[in-house]
Amino acid sequence: MAFASPHILVVDDGHVDRMVVTKVLKKSKVRVTAVDGAEEALNFLNLENDVNLIFTDYHMPGMTGYDLLTKVKESPKLKHLPVVITSTEENPEIIEKCMEGGAKGFILKPINLDVVPRLLSFI
Repeated sequence: MAFASPHILVVDDGHVDRMVVTKVLKKSKVRVTAVDGAEEALNFLNLENDVNLIFTDYHMPGMTGYDLLTKVKESPKLKHLPVVITSTEENPEIIEKCMEGGAKGFILKPINLDVVPRLLSFI
């Protein structure tokens, strides 16, 4: 019996970043759903139950990736999901805040194929 491909929810307000991450993950046979913000991610997560990991940008208008992390960890239905934050900014305070808030990892952009094994290790 074959195992289903992991399903990663990509959350990024940047169209190009969403496309790049989606393309990189799909090359590794990962199922990807990509949304452009935290609110849309929460709506999707409340409907879908087969997501294995959330990979979210930190800097987004409205709710940040940290805000999304907090909402996920507060939800009895979602708190089991690993969340990995990504950003172009290597800010130690932000990284520490995210890790203390329950993120499994913090990965700097740009995203390439080398990141995929690390992401999959969090599932």
